[in-house]
Amino acid sequence: MPRKSASPNRNVRIADQIQRDLSELIAREVKDPRIGLVTIQSVELTPDYAHAKIFFTTLTGDPKATQVALNHASGHLHNLLFKRLHIHTVPTLHFVYDQTVERAVEMSRLIDAANATRAKDDDEAPAGE
Repeated sequence: MPRKSASPNRNVRIADQIQRDLSELIAREVKDPRIGLVTIQSVELTPDYAHAKIFFTTLTGDPKATQVALNHASGHLHNLLFKRLHIHTVPTLHFVYDQTVERAVEMSRLIDAANATRAKDDDEAPAGE
């Protein structure tokens, strides 16, 4: 049986390692007051490992200011990653605010409101209908 290429798994492993390392490095090494409590949600690598999109959420602070601060610190974080990762090319980091959680909360709120309206309409309908 021919062996499958390990390349897709390698991409996932490297992305996971970058996610873990960046979570630690941002908390310990970046002293920018614009960066509050940041959670790295996911990392997307280009196939050549030249660029990485880092999706993050924040519990405190302004997401736009945090994104600016993280992108400002990306060179420093790149150098710190270079010392930790044992790969030929450490990607250029691009931080992107992940709005998935906010969208999910808003969608849930809209569904709850629609269900409440439907229940109210059902309660007000005459019994004969």
